[in-house]
Amino acid sequence: MEIRDTKATSSIGSLRKASGVSAPSDAETGVAAAPTDPVQLSGVPESELTPRIRQALMSLLAEVDQLRRELGDARSRIEFLERLADEDPLIPVANRRAFLREVTRMIGFSQRYGAPASIVYIDVNNLKVINDTFGHAAGDAALMQVSRTLVENVRNTDVVARLGGDEFGVLLVQADHPAAEAKATMLADAISERPLVWQGRTIPLQVAYGVHTFLGDGSAGDALEAADRAMYAHKREGRVADPADPAEPAVTR
Repeated sequence: MEIRDTKATSSIGSLRKASGVSAPSDAETGVAAAPTDPVQLSGVPESELTPRIRQALMSLLAEVDQLRRELGDARSRIEFLERLADEDPLIPVANRRAFLREVTRMIGFSQRYGAPASIVYIDVNNLKVINDTFGHAAGDAALMQVSRTLVENVRNTDVVARLGGDEFGVLLVQADHPAAEAKATMLADAISERPLVWQGRTIPLQVAYGVHTFLGDGSAGDALEAADRAMYAHKREGRVADPADPAEPAVTR
């Protein structure tokens, strides 16, 4: 079965892009531009406006303009805070909280429409060895490269998240188990084919993965735990390469 595109889950593509908040436009805020002419605002002919009324109208217009600016700033701030709440602090992908929310939504969609979905649980092998051998900056670069490879090789409707430490999750929308297994293998191969080049050294990157497919049953936590167990089972099947020694063979699957 092919993995099909869908708009079943809410978009989280903004988490994959560099953050940058700009003030919303009038059309986005739904606030109409205030007229600058007090006559237009009041409907009173210019000839009937006394200096006191004109001054009062001008003060009112200034207050409305200030409120519009404050509303735009507040909405921009809310958007920024929402992005922070859903984004991993190190890597521009979803965090565990956002991932579990999207899985919960997908479980509801699967239950309603009978469409399967799958989680790929990914563990980066030997990240501690990379940190100890090359430094934590190299470990962070390895995580960044793995996340970039994942994002580049999934659809916009799928969700990539860092679940914590050296673990990632990928939610594959409308993907049954055979399709998800094939996708997980492709993602693992894509990661291993792009070793990290750090200060003139080539550091191989390999991952172990586990796949769990659900059809509207259980909770998001249950689904993630099942995918985690599958990952550890897969991890025990192969031997992990030493990233400090390029001559070491890659993990076997």
